[in-house]
Amino acid sequence: MIKFGTGGWRAIIGDGFTKENIQILARAMADKMRDEGVEKEGIAIGYDKRFLSKEAMQWMAEVFAKEGIRAELINKSAPTPLVMFYVMKHNLHYGMMVTASHNPALYNGVKVFTYGGKDADELQTQQIEQYISEVTDIPVESMDYNEAREAGLIQEIYPLNEYLDSILDTVDTKAIRDRNLRVAFDPMYGVSETSLKTILMTTRCEVFTIHDRHDTLFGGKLPAPTAGTLHALQNEVLDKNCDLGLATDGDADRIGVIDDEGKFLHPNDILVILYYYLLAYKGWRGPVVRNICTTHRLDRVAQAFGQKCYEVPVGFKHISAKMYAEDAIIGGESSGGLTVKGHIRGKDGIYASALLVEMIAKTGKSMSQILQEIEDKFGKVFLEERDYTFTQARKEEIKDILLNQKQLPELPLETERVSYMDGCKVYFANGGWISVRFSGTEPLLRIFCEMPDPQTAADTCRVFEEFLQL
Repeated sequence: MIKFGTGGWRAIIGDGFTKENIQILARAMADKMRDEGVEKEGIAIGYDKRFLSKEAMQWMAEVFAKEGIRAELINKSAPTPLVMFYVMKHNLHYGMMVTASHNPALYNGVKVFTYGGKDADELQTQQIEQYISEVTDIPVESMDYNEAREAGLIQEIYPLNEYLDSILDTVDTKAIRDRNLRVAFDPMYGVSETSLKTILMTTRCEVFTIHDRHDTLFGGKLPAPTAGTLHALQNEVLDKNCDLGLATDGDADRIGVIDDEGKFLHPNDILVILYYYLLAYKGWRGPVVRNICTTHRLDRVAQAFGQKCYEVPVGFKHISAKMYAEDAIIGGESSGGLTVKGHIRGKDGIYASALLVEMIAKTGKSMSQILQEIEDKFGKVFLEERDYTFTQARKEEIKDILLNQKQLPELPLETERVSYMDGCKVYFANGGWISVRFSGTEPLLRIFCEMPDPQTAADTCRVFEEFLQL
């Protein structure tokens, strides 16, 4: 079965991620496009550096060609936000990206984008799954790749320049050029190496790049910019005396940051820093959107500037939809994805990186100084994150306890309210909170807890652990 989670369809290569399933998905999309009357405008498809990504893109294109739908293929491995930008810029109703983002190397998958260059929302993915269930002629018919290309039904494109130019037109390139910044960069064996390096060098930054070769195993690590995967980047920042260290995940829609002191900045900190920069230094005004597992310090920043913070379920499609509805200026999540008004309506680690470089240049302050400025004004918070694997039987037990019976443990803090918008989230009177939910992209139960001190966060997580027998 092909099921869409919070970040598209993902499956283990050779198990769920097979040529047959990939082409079933393409046929379903072709049927959907035809029923909606948008088949004549075609579809854009990109791919990352994972095993079988390019082949999967071509397999889908062959199905679209057989159905008489033109497929515009980005003919080099490309960042996910480039595909989203292309869909938006060229007014396409659909685009697709072959990627499993930050998942382990044995996974691959497909993301679907809709009009405006945004992630397919829940209604769209439900409709796609319905079309998938109606594909009965398996194996799906396809057209030979070269034959389709000669017929003009497959076109190979590489729109990198217009995407990069759109970012360079948005940031203050002169301010960056004047600072002569030193930046360490880790693309994590992914697709951002050419894009972000070009932006940094165009703005006269001195760039020190690591992990830029093609490795479908991502150096044996998760292609996710976390505290545990960016030790080499921390060393590079300190060894080369850099102003900043930047990393992006496998498909470049998420960002990781090492500050000038070699410290890893949690994605929550990055989101708060950028929102504060837009309000305090660039003079923007507008609300912010975060998901349920993202820091409430955003709420404090918003309140201080007379703005509002909106909370949505996990999944960037919820963030982008709420940003559009409320005209928010920034939205993001604790896993490192964020977007800013005026760019694409989805995550973009490359654009976020460029904006952080601009911030250092325009403020004349180091990353550590800006973070200290924020902590002085809005206080510190501590986030405890824990992941747990489970059997299907245990998953059903936990779901029944938390979501059906709505049972909670005896908690050591005064509770203000409980939300079941996405999993179970408890809000405490001291401003802290704890969220327990199943991941939509991996077979994991995730607990996030934010508190004024680390011990309280750890203790609160432990209460839930014992209650659920994790």
